[in-house]
Amino acid sequence: MRDQSFRGHVRNLEQQGELVRVDTETDPKANVSAIGWKTFDRFGKSTLFTNLKGHPGWQLATAVITDRRKWAIGFGVDEDALIPTLVERLKKPVEPVMVDAATAPVKEVILTGADADLTKLPAMWTSEADPGPYIAAGMAIIRDPDTGKRNISYHRMQVMGPDRTGFLICPRHAQQIHQRYEATNTPMPAAVVVGAHPAILYAAGYTTTFGTDELAVAGGLIEDAIRLVKCETNDLEVPADAELVIEGEILPHEMTEEGPFGEVTGTYAMEGATQVFRVTAITHRRDPVFYGMHAGAPMGDSQSITATCIECALHEHLAKVEGGLDLLDIRCLGIAGLMAVVLKLRPRVAGQAKTALMAALSGPYMHPKLAIAVDDDIDAGDLRQVFWSLTTRVDASRDVTRIGNTRIWSLDNVSDIVPGMSAMYRIGGKTIIDATKPAAPQAEERERFAAAMPKNYATVRLEDFLP
Repeated sequence: MRDQSFRGHVRNLEQQGELVRVDTETDPKANVSAIGWKTFDRFGKSTLFTNLKGHPGWQLATAVITDRRKWAIGFGVDEDALIPTLVERLKKPVEPVMVDAATAPVKEVILTGADADLTKLPAMWTSEADPGPYIAAGMAIIRDPDTGKRNISYHRMQVMGPDRTGFLICPRHAQQIHQRYEATNTPMPAAVVVGAHPAILYAAGYTTTFGTDELAVAGGLIEDAIRLVKCETNDLEVPADAELVIEGEILPHEMTEEGPFGEVTGTYAMEGATQVFRVTAITHRRDPVFYGMHAGAPMGDSQSITATCIECALHEHLAKVEGGLDLLDIRCLGIAGLMAVVLKLRPRVAGQAKTALMAALSGPYMHPKLAIAVDDDIDAGDLRQVFWSLTTRVDASRDVTRIGNTRIWSLDNVSDIVPGMSAMYRIGGKTIIDATKPAAPQAEERERFAAAMPKNYATVRLEDFLP
């Protein structure tokens, strides 16, 4: 059976030179978020904090899946094969298995009553204007009371006391399940997982059909059954190899004010009413590694999780357009707040790039509002090349199309709120830009747009000449 732990991924990152340790004392409420981000920004590396002020015995890891290289390490595949591999494995879920709690690392420490104290966890104060620490990497496992089906999804949780947090529920599957509990005035049991294998981190962010078990999806991603154990204070099952599980319940018809919070857009989600989560137990490993997720600007794991999910979903979605496009790469830009995607393709006929772009803005995720198509000679992940295409291959009067009055992602604050609805429902415009060369049959026209690269650029190897 494969290693299904968060710490195993952290260890692999370190062994492959993708992680640095910080042994100097740091403070999760003061500087851990900034240190973690600057380390990734400057060196492209994850960070493991081993000396946390006020939290002896805990470590904290951040930026562990912030780019494709780290995702690839997590899944044990080559970076270039990451998205195609995930797309194929998503089609083959593996049902989880129950194991003996005595063998479960997440049960090494069990805290209930007053000992189950959230303030003892090294939750990060992530963005400047946040009102305090948040558990941003929490994946809540809940169960549909009507069907018994399990659901797992991310929810931001502002720590509001030893046994209370906010619990933001967006209008998706978790909201549908929560409404069924509220209809009978019943608390909704929940188990929040913090720190798990990248397959579970991915599955919790992936959009599936309602009723799909994301833990089976995670099993498919690693081609092995996820090991589960029962909770202590409710009837839910949680990953046996997790670092930390917070058991509790969402109280019916009880709301609290939370926020602001530095969100994945890189801007703040302002104060608003949210549900209340009450803690009933905390279980964790004896030497736990807390997963600290930075969600605000510039870019962190929060953006990377959703971006990678969007890339896989669009890969599958666009495969059905015109019987299959000559699609070479898809990039959802976390640095653009997840609201822009770049398609790399080789258009076979005129108009095909625009068709692909319109499909990309009508996919399973509402996040993108800008879609750009680039040709086969452009690296879709290199914004220098993408921007060069925008200036040298785009005629704004012909290649830029605006689409008005469409549904827009709820965190896009520049768009309008749908009249009579909450801020979760927005409407606005989207844009597509065709920055490809003329379609394949026009060979001479395509040559006119070739990049003027240095002679023998593709074959010269610097290591043959530089020390």
